Amino acid sequence: MTAAAVTSRDAVAPASTTVALPDSPDLLALLPREGALSWVRRGEGLVGWGEADRLEVSGPGALAEAAAWWAERTAGPAVDDVGVPGSGPVVFASIAFDPAVGTSVFVVPEVVVGRRDGVAWVTTTGDADPRDVLPASREPLLPPASRLRYADGALDPATWCGAVSAAVDRIGDGDLAKVVLARDLLVTADVRLDPRRLLDRLAARFPDCWTFAVDGLLGATPELLLRRTGRQLSARVLAGTAPRGAGAEDERLAAGLLTSAKDRAEHALAVDSLVRALDPYCTALSVPEGPSLLTLANVRHLATDVVGTQRRSGARGKAGLLELVDAVHPTAAVCGTPPDRAAAVIAELEGMDRGRYAGPVGWLDGRGDGEFGLALRCAQLSDSDPCSARLFAGCGIVARSDPAAELAETQSKFAAFQAALES
Repeated sequence: MTAAAVTSRDAVAPASTTVALPDSPDLLALLPREGALSWVRRGEGLVGWGEADRLEVSGPGALAEAAAWWAERTAGPAVDDVGVPGSGPVVFASIAFDPAVGTSVFVVPEVVVGRRDGVAWVTTTGDADPRDVLPASREPLLPPASRLRYADGALDPATWCGAVSAAVDRIGDGDLAKVVLARDLLVTADVRLDPRRLLDRLAARFPDCWTFAVDGLLGATPELLLRRTGRQLSARVLAGTAPRGAGAEDERLAAGLLTSAKDRAEHALAVDSLVRALDPYCTALSVPEGPSLLTLANVRHLATDVVGTQRRSGARGKAGLLELVDAVHPTAAVCGTPPDRAAAVIAELEGMDRGRYAGPVGWLDGRGDGEFGLALRCAQLSDSDPCSARLFAGCGIVARSDPAAELAETQSKFAAFQAALES
């Protein structure tokens, strides 16, 4: 079953106008209180607001339908841009973990402001003049919460550890090699949550992550699922995590992660799943021999950067970014190996609806370039209660996984968003 777009297929897409900006603005500081859209890393990327168009879609062909919808919107005259990926018409997207079941959201903003490689620009869709849409000053932030109340989500910690034990047993029986189990945590503040304050805190603490916001799902993801620039494809695979420590302990934990047989095996499964899915679309694919360390404020990850060149001919040479995303998601990094069995175990043991958590999130422009990460280290703001949110964190479970250690890992990952709430 597929949800209909908000606008009719027969409607004429409003024109987009792009102009270069003389100065490079602080992107996150431009966002309004409502409807914030963001994809920012180290001060570069895209922000947007307003809705010129919107698509909510689900079903077995959800991403194919979204790709057709976007192609129809951007067909016609040459794209008006400044020659930089992300300029011109852009759609922000937050895709369900399971697009066939969950609802994926695509938003075309009325205003997009971008900054990349020293070039800044603004794009408007509709009648607004791009020169008139930038705010003269930032709306004051809402006051921070002075009190937060946390509550268990679908499973309490003890029950979740039981689910991990059950998953380890399944792996030991040979049913699968890895499964990613996540848990949620509910939080209620004594004031309305301001997404701009949360995005500011996330960007400041995790500058090497992509700070994202689409339709109330906010986070800072370290994992790049897929970037497409012309025919160049790139991805950053993360799997295997260790907490940070102080002084010599921090170095010991880093060395332990890099040499951990359990974590390296988990990481290899994630890399292999991406490479297997992407390889048929590529004429060349470069994969490092082993992982490196990605160091964040609260944890370290094993990381592998994969780079490929998309084919120029055949059906796979014509594949757009959404088709490529559909082909590679879900990887073992967020689902497991083999993916069909892992997905069945997740549905049986995890006890919750992931929604758009761990799904692809990012943007796509009118030329077919774009970036999608995985919606990790994130929270979904409540539609019904502006003071509440639902946080998510998950772990890769393999044969040597210890339930108590995996629970501690989820706590470390929750801490990324909790720090933004509590500061």
